[in-house]
Amino acid sequence: MKLYNSLFLIILSAHLFSCGSDPEDSESSYSLEIAENKTEFKLGESIQAQVKGEKDSVIYFLGEQRLAKTVGEETLNHTFKNEKLGKWNLTANIYKNGESFEKPLEITLFNDTAPVTYTYEIINKYPHATDAYTQGLEFYNDELYESTGHYGSSSLRKVDLETGEVLQKIDISPEFFAEGITILNDKIYQLTWKEGKGFIYDVDTFEKTGEFEYNESEQGWGLANDGAKIYKSDGTEKVWFLDPSSPLVSEEDFIQTVTHRTVATQLNELEWVNGKIYANTYQKDGVAIINPENGAIEGLINFSGLRDQLGNTQDLDPVNDVLNGIAYDPKNEKLYVTGKDWDTLFEVKIIKN
Repeated sequence: MKLYNSLFLIILSAHLFSCGSDPEDSESSYSLEIAENKTEFKLGESIQAQVKGEKDSVIYFLGEQRLAKTVGEETLNHTFKNEKLGKWNLTANIYKNGESFEKPLEITLFNDTAPVTYTYEIINKYPHATDAYTQGLEFYNDELYESTGHYGSSSLRKVDLETGEVLQKIDISPEFFAEGITILNDKIYQLTWKEGKGFIYDVDTFEKTGEFEYNESEQGWGLANDGAKIYKSDGTEKVWFLDPSSPLVSEEDFIQTVTHRTVATQLNELEWVNGKIYANTYQKDGVAIINPENGAIEGLINFSGLRDQLGNTQDLDPVNDVLNGIAYDPKNEKLYVTGKDWDTLFEVKIIKN
């Protein structure tokens, strides 16, 4: 009887093994290897990668971008040209005998050139309200709009450029910390910081007409638009694309902001300027000029020294009352910057170093 049971188990094991339990067909039997174990690349450089283990074919992806298909023991040879920059999983989708397996490996793709550096010239100075903890600043139809922050004192304003007078204002409910704004098709979009939602207003009446939730991003920092889509920063390296035609104003995609050697975070207030995204870097004197197609930081504007031109420098918190607020007037091709609780708004000219 014991002999019979032993023979039965041997036959059963052999049957199961023949029906696909071969350990050589399991995910653990594969490894994804990159030549020289390299995990950092620049545009223009090539990557050589191969999946070790028996397979029929492999399809390689960078994030969701398909790179190439290889057959058998072929090696992936790909030159980076038009991909989005940043940290992505290089994923090998492995196929064998009708089954598929995934092998991811994180790599970072940088830009191929260093950012161009710029300085500035002050063209004009205008009064700015010292109770305006500036989070968003934008021109629309020759009018200047501003969003201010802090729990209990956040607001949405229309401001007279020449005098700094607040022409129109609504206070935001005290449980919200207001952040960036952008205006598109007579609608003002305003973010909140940690509350996970944004507000939509009529540009003329400031009547709230809607709300939208954040999807994958956890915070709201800055907003801008290109006339069709909205761009949103969240304090990380990501700038999200929002669809204003969707009732949910949903986050559809993103870029990561990257130089030739670093991944940049803390990008705050945003502005669309001649096809590029301008972004304040929180608690820094720099503004990044970002390519919206791939996330490359193509320029850096150094605004150091601007704070010394204020009349209320001694009243400011050097940690929190920092440069923030970029507004571009496309009709007159003028650029304006200010800061949180600063008493001055500056018209500036950007000069290449």
